[in-house]
Amino acid sequence: MPDGGAAEEITAAGAVVWRRAGSGARVALVHRPKYDDWSFPKGKLFPGEHVLLAAVREVAEETGLAVTLGRRMPPVRYDTASAPKRVDYWVAEVAADPAAFVPNAEVDHLDWAAASAAGARLSYPRDVETLANFRAGPLRTVPLILVRHASAGSKSQWRKDDRSRPLDARGKKDARTLADLMRCFGTGRVVSSPAERCVATVRPYAALAGVEVEIEPAFEVAKKAPAADPEAAKAMAVLAGTDRPVVVCAHRENMPFLLDAACAELGVDRPPLDPLRKGEFLVLHRADGKLAAIERYRPGGRA
Repeated sequence: MPDGGAAEEITAAGAVVWRRAGSGARVALVHRPKYDDWSFPKGKLFPGEHVLLAAVREVAEETGLAVTLGRRMPPVRYDTASAPKRVDYWVAEVAADPAAFVPNAEVDHLDWAAASAAGARLSYPRDVETLANFRAGPLRTVPLILVRHASAGSKSQWRKDDRSRPLDARGKKDARTLADLMRCFGTGRVVSSPAERCVATVRPYAALAGVEVEIEPAFEVAKKAPAADPEAAKAMAVLAGTDRPVVVCAHRENMPFLLDAACAELGVDRPPLDPLRKGEFLVLHRADGKLAAIERYRPGGRA
């Protein structure tokens, strides 16, 4: 860092982890003996680590819990002795019955506190605010992920049927990364345009999820204006209205229209978003048939 320059922001990630308890919910609170405080599981990102992977990893390392991420909550910022710090938090549900907690180098106690009373246990006002955000929104959401296919070389230089154009080296790498990132939100159906570049983009995720890639002919790049394609709108509305996690891979040309159809089914207008870049994806979190939150990510970085 140059002399007199500002300290680089420390980036961290974590989650408010919950599980159902009767008609309410309990949240995981961790005690760190180094600071003698009670807070939510979190930790610093490794160099180059994606924030989604960091959140899941930190929860697992500190609590031993495997979690599925839900909606993202507002980031928390505060100053430390060395630099300003940003922590990104998600609502996260325990993916399976938790095993007995084993103390580790950072956390010596894990307690499940009623969400309604956990604020009194937390050591920092910022965590109390995060808890309030957790309680203000839906706890369980179901993801609908819309991903634009990864890099597939030059269309003008591909002499064969464009539907057979494969991913290039960068696209194949991004597809493998996308599998791990989208897996953070759970597993479910995988639906793709018939184009090879779309199918190949979600094939690694489908392998992780243990499902087949379903081909939807209506999601192929339309030769006519996408707004005149009622079959694609109907297919997208059906997927948006399901109560299962779904991943849909399509193209730059029809992604805005598919997002319009999904948002219409969820009772909202499409938010003003820049077009997705290759390999980027949106997560539409659904609760009770409505859109609860929307997030955007790319294979590398915070997005």
